Amino acid sequence: MSSSASSSSLRLSDLTHPVVAGLISVIVNYGGTFILVFQAAKVAGLSPELTASWVWSVSIGVGVTGLFLSWISREPIITAWSTPAAAFLVVALATTPYAEAVGAYLVSAAAFVLLGLSGYFERVIRLIPPGVAAGLLAGILLQFGIGAFGGMSIDPLLAGLLIVAYVVLKRFTARYAVVGILVLGLAFLLLQGRVDLSGLELKLAAPVFTLPVFTLNSLLSVALPLFLITLTGQYMPGMLVLRNDGFKTSANPIVTVTGLGSLLMAPFGSHAFNVAAITAAICTGKEAHEDPSRRWIAGVAAGIFYILVGVFGVTLAAVFMAFPATFITTLAGLALLGTIGGSLANAMADAKSREAALITFLAAAANIKLFGIGGAFWGLLIGLVAYAVLNGALPRRAAATDTVRPAAEPAINKGGAN
Repeated sequence: MSSSASSSSLRLSDLTHPVVAGLISVIVNYGGTFILVFQAAKVAGLSPELTASWVWSVSIGVGVTGLFLSWISREPIITAWSTPAAAFLVVALATTPYAEAVGAYLVSAAAFVLLGLSGYFERVIRLIPPGVAAGLLAGILLQFGIGAFGGMSIDPLLAGLLIVAYVVLKRFTARYAVVGILVLGLAFLLLQGRVDLSGLELKLAAPVFTLPVFTLNSLLSVALPLFLITLTGQYMPGMLVLRNDGFKTSANPIVTVTGLGSLLMAPFGSHAFNVAAITAAICTGKEAHEDPSRRWIAGVAAGIFYILVGVFGVTLAAVFMAFPATFITTLAGLALLGTIGGSLANAMADAKSREAALITFLAAAANIKLFGIGGAFWGLLIGLVAYAVLNGALPRRAAATDTVRPAAEPAINKGGAN
């Protein structure tokens, strides 16, 4: 890690935007997908204590690994729980005893540690053409951009207020647009009495250890799908988000550290955590900070917020989930507009890869689901096949030396990140 630009003294203005970006990413994660964890816990018949332990373990694990990786790399390494894996567990835990599921979590986590130490995952990432990577990211995020405006049909007053405020703030004070709509939206909801926190009690979460049980059935029916779903649905698009915004940290330490974290937290209920994709894009782009060398602060901030949620467990998770769905989707979509636009510009920039990038974008946006594997994997696979057919072969080590960067934004200086 270099110590030039990123080691200079931080001003308050350097902290505001990345901290808010980190907060928004945490709100979107808990408000948008954490319900899957509660659904899976209910299907498994877990007690309130075991459910709180799951919330504690995944929140603390995500917070510590994200904070550590962001601090060490000086890049916004946002970690999160595996959302597609949580959706898979809603079904899997109906027929798998909880102790066997914990054993499967351990096996899957150990496999990620071995993958990170082997170095093979980084080699795979480097073979992906930059235009295809940008098309994949744009396709993944497209539904969130559409969701920002789709809220007009459900809650026109709230969604309309946020959209109009975003455009006006972008015109007069672009740096504070996302901060402004967050504050304005919260004030509007509180004035309307639409966030009911009266029944909440502030309680500390306590970890509960579960002795794992290892069976062939749980290995094949839980551990293997959990590993593949997390790898293709989270790690691959998550690393491409970082590459798209010009950050070059190797995937190997990220996979290793998050795998180790998952391994340590599995006996307390954590199913898997990994580098984030969608919520990471909120922290890696220009909205987090104009200077890319300052965006690592968003990763540290998100880590701290996750740890706070973990300490208070279900209580604070319930606070995030109390926000109306329209507020979450509109906030996320508007916060990601810059990333979506930059990704589309990069996807279409190179004439040689333009059609393959367009195919990748459309395939990823279609969110194909086959054999229990999500749309990110299929979008990438279709895009790579299209690129190979249209150009004769995949480029050699494309992303190793040619990183995709947001349109009209300079590359990270050597002092900002390794």
